[in-house]
Amino acid sequence: MGFFDFMTEDIAVDLGTANTLIIHNGKVVIDNPSIVARNRLTGKIIATGHEASRMQGKTHENIKTIRPLKDGVIADFQASEEMIKEFVKQIPAIKKRLFPPSLRMVICIPSGITEVEKRAVIDSGRHMNAKEIYLIYEPMAAAIGVGVDIMEPKGNMIIDIGGGTTEIAVIALAGIVCDQSVKVAGDLFTSDIMYYMRTQHNLYVGETTAEKIKLQIGSATEDLDNPPEDMMVQGRDLLSGKPKQIQVSYREIAKALDKSILRIEDAVMETLSKTPPELAADIYNTGIYLAGGGSMLRGLDKRLSRKTDLPVYVAEDPLRAVVRGTGIALKNLEKYKTVLIK
Repeated sequence: MGFFDFMTEDIAVDLGTANTLIIHNGKVVIDNPSIVARNRLTGKIIATGHEASRMQGKTHENIKTIRPLKDGVIADFQASEEMIKEFVKQIPAIKKRLFPPSLRMVICIPSGITEVEKRAVIDSGRHMNAKEIYLIYEPMAAAIGVGVDIMEPKGNMIIDIGGGTTEIAVIALAGIVCDQSVKVAGDLFTSDIMYYMRTQHNLYVGETTAEKIKLQIGSATEDLDNPPEDMMVQGRDLLSGKPKQIQVSYREIAKALDKSILRIEDAVMETLSKTPPELAADIYNTGIYLAGGGSMLRGLDKRLSRKTDLPVYVAEDPLRAVVRGTGIALKNLEKYKTVLIK
């Protein structure tokens, strides 16, 4: 172990549209919303993560909240770079250091990403003092994180529903055989709810409230075994302009999300129809794995299972499945060399 190794820190990054997670020494050390708040006058970043997310929808004209990632890819380079820098600075072991260490990073990227976008991710890593940067595709990381042995000559299907994209992939022999990336995920669910409240109840609600509704009573089907209780929702009445409150049930949210979930179902069916027969036979036996925050939507596993006639399993701690897989790949670089993109 040379001096250089001592100066190097290994970190695994899941750069998500909704949340950014970082693993260091096998532990999740950062789990923050991917959002920054910037002062418009000075151009300085004044808050990142949780702090910035509390400001969302409550800012005045001199402060702007930015979500640097859109649909799973970097939309605002400068903001995303500053955000990752901030997060890396917050890692306890790195905080203690006198000098910023050089980093060895594995960063997770969506499978539908272009070469230009790949370069952008690598560049922002370089700017952060990263000596070695590896990329790994999201469904691949999710599969490793769920506990699938991706090296085997056996087909596994994984669906990763994040904030910006849903990634569907069939994986065998450490490679993606067929995949589909749809821009229907958590963020779209949230805006579906906002739209529904506006059109059905004349109630104007913000993103933060819509997100709360999704978490508290969000559902993919109208027939749940143990349904959540109705929720009181506050917002602005579009007709009178006054603040008002209404009661909403999970059935309404299931209606609001129906179109988007249909699009995910169609994409899953399309991927299955492109799967080679031998792998399809494997998937019939192994079923489908769900990961990502969107997979926690009540009744979604049941609904996908009904559509595909296959068993559907939700990963444990699905929000962290992708970063877990990225962390495992970082720890066993030699074993997963073929999966990583340099």
